Amino acid sequence: MDAFVEEATEATPELVEALARLVPQLSRSSPPPTAEQLAAVVSSPATVLFVARLGGEGEHQGAGGQVVGSLTLVLFRIPTGQRAWIEDVVVDESARGAGVGEALTLAALERAADAGARTVDLTSRPSREAANRLYTRLGFELRETNVYRLDL
Repeated sequence: MDAFVEEATEATPELVEALARLVPQLSRSSPPPTAEQLAAVVSSPATVLFVARLGGEGEHQGAGGQVVGSLTLVLFRIPTGQRAWIEDVVVDESARGAGVGEALTLAALERAADAGARTVDLTSRPSREAANRLYTRLGFELRETNVYRLDL
């Protein structure tokens, strides 16, 4: 099956429900976004929320097939240039192995390039073996770096 990817432009009830289903498959510690939080994501100039549906574009235009995956692309300018990060990639367990993650990632890479980013960064837990294989296959390289986090 082909995955149709689109940019979410509003926090519809369908999108809120989809992320309520998808986010727990990504993180046990982060609750799904509320409608207000999701509206802030889709309206922010710094974030692009991509959603994927299985099937071709024609099948889902207007009808709105079920969302089976999402990815957030973060775009921001710093003194050294335009930066892009991929965050919160999740594919519904029922759709894994169908090319959804790849379609989402390729859409994000195209959008990042259009925005002027020269590189795209992402992180992925080592336990997400299929995701790590996908990123490597798409040309991402593991970087030797330290990632620091401070809980506030």
